Amino acid sequence: MTADELRKYIRDIPDFPRPGIVFKDITPLLANARALASAVDGIAEPFLGQVNAVLGIESRGFVFGAPVAYRLGTGLVIARKSGKLPFRTIRESYELEYDTATLEIHEDGLSKGTKVLVVDDLLATGGTAKAAVRLVERLGAEVVSCAFLIELSFLRGRERLAPTPCFSLISYSEP
Repeated sequence: MTADELRKYIRDIPDFPRPGIVFKDITPLLANARALASAVDGIAEPFLGQVNAVLGIESRGFVFGAPVAYRLGTGLVIARKSGKLPFRTIRESYELEYDTATLEIHEDGLSKGTKVLVVDDLLATGGTAKAAVRLVERLGAEVVSCAFLIELSFLRGRERLAPTPCFSLISYSEP
C-alpha cells in the first residue's frame, strides 16, 4: 500500500486529549491485516541490513517496534515510562507541550557500538524521541535513524532530533 492508501486507515479525533489537539487514531490501521503489514514493511525496509537492534518507545512504539525488529532480524529493546521496568535502568526526562515525562531503559539493554533504529508511531514535537536517542547514546550505542509511521511535520520535531536522521511513512503538513 502507498502512504496515501495507508492514510485512509488513520482517523482524526478532534479535541482529544484536550481542546485544539487533533489526535491521529491508528486503531483502524492496526485492525486491518493488509494495512498493518504494509506499514511494518514500509518502516522496516529502508533499514534492512543496517541495524543490530530496534528500540520501541512506549506504548505504540512497541506495536510497530516488535514486528519491525522481527522483519529486520534484530532484537527489541523497550523504552518505558518511569517506574515500569523491573531491572536497573537509566532515565532521561523531557518536556511535553504541557508537562514533563521520563523514559527509562534497562542499563544492559544495549551494548557499546550497537546500531539502533528508534521506532515510534508518531513524531510530533520530538521530545520523546529525543529522550530515547539520548538514552541509546548514553549506553554507547549508535542511533542509525528514528522511524515513525506518522510525522506531524508542522510541529517540526525532525528539527529537534537533528542531526539524527528521521524516516516517516506518512507525513501531515498541517493539523
